[in-house]
Amino acid sequence: MTSGISPSPRAPITVGIVDDKRSLREGLSFLIGGTDGLRCVGTWGSVEEALRAIGEPPPDVLLLDIGLPGMSGAEGVALFKRRFPGIQILMLTIFEEREKIFESICNGASGYLLKKTPPARLIEAIREAKEGGAPLSPEIARQVIGLVQAVGGVEKLEQPLSNQQLRLLRLLADGHTYQSAADEMGIALNTVRDYVGKIYERLHVNSKTAAVRKAIRGGLIS
Repeated sequence: MTSGISPSPRAPITVGIVDDKRSLREGLSFLIGGTDGLRCVGTWGSVEEALRAIGEPPPDVLLLDIGLPGMSGAEGVALFKRRFPGIQILMLTIFEEREKIFESICNGASGYLLKKTPPARLIEAIREAKEGGAPLSPEIARQVIGLVQAVGGVEKLEQPLSNQQLRLLRLLADGHTYQSAADEMGIALNTVRDYVGKIYERLHVNSKTAAVRKAIRGGLIS
């Protein structure tokens, strides 16, 4: 016998957009608004405008253009994170700007995507960021690896990873999503999430970028 009480529907993921191009803001807002489980709660043309207008609670995920008039998106990341520590920020850019990638990640960006990213992948990235992931376009993932290798330094890892965990980490470093990595490995999405949790625990990190960086420095992946 059931109680007759239906479970509460899951709250939608709220998304904000900061981009100086109105057409892009409107296109992204339309895409997000038409996707089940997502809701666009605001669009702004600059970091300064967004900081003035965003209220409480802030969006779960903020799509932030890196090339903005006034304060750049890379600089703005730190201000958004200081004011809204729980917000997840996905950087959007046309070009693979190595220095801006590094600055944005250091300032607290959760992920970095090229604007040519297909709509389905962008939606997936928003959900991944909300779950604590760090989505990167494949081109950006290669740039991140290059940056890590440039700053160098090999560090000894306390706990080795299993072969499956290493394989997963290599796939994530190449820009795979959790779902595409699961498909590639022939395992369930929940298994991937379990592996990611164990990787974070064993490497003492809390993001994909940090895990990749530490694994490269430890000589586990290249």
